[in-house]
This record gives sequence, structure tokens and C-alpha cells, in this order.
Amino acid sequence: MAVPGAGDSLNAKSGQAPVAQCIDPTWEKLTPAQLQFMWQVELAKWQKRLPQRRTQNILTSLGIGAVERFLDELEDEAKAARARALARASGP
Repeated sequence: MAVPGAGDSLNAKSGQAPVAQCIDPTWEKLTPAQLQFMWQVELAKWQKRLPQRRTQNILTSLGIGAVERFLDELEDEAKAARARALARASGP
């Protein structure tokens, strides 16, 4: 007897592709082969996403570096302005 939807690419009722169910390996009793397959799938997903994540990390670090440099320059200008104001106030 065939399992409904096992070989179908579309679900007959909704017309949508079947969706993988979330499995918690701590609750479900899985065979070592199933666990190995899960880890292989997770590794493949991670490797597929790695270049995009690396690009995002580089852009984030460049943005943080630019903001930090701007704030350092602003702080230096503020110190110089305070020193000029103190010099004007103390000596005519």
C-alpha cells in the first residue's frame, strides 16, 4: 500500500509541494543513519549560506570601523575645541 503523497511532487488537496517536518533528535528515536543524514543536510545548508554570511560580516565590520573612525575624529575635534576655549578663557 502506498503512502499518500510519498511520491507526489504536489499535494492533491492544496496543490503545494510537501514540506519537511521539523524533527527534534532529543525527543525522536532516530537511527544513526538518520542522524548522519540530518548532519549532512545541516552542513550543506551552512556551507551554502557561508559566502553570504561572510559578505554580511565584512560589510558590518567595515561599517563599524567607519563609524568608530568618525567618532574618534569627532572626539579629537571636541578636545581641540575645549582646549581653545580654555585658552581663550584663561588668557587675554
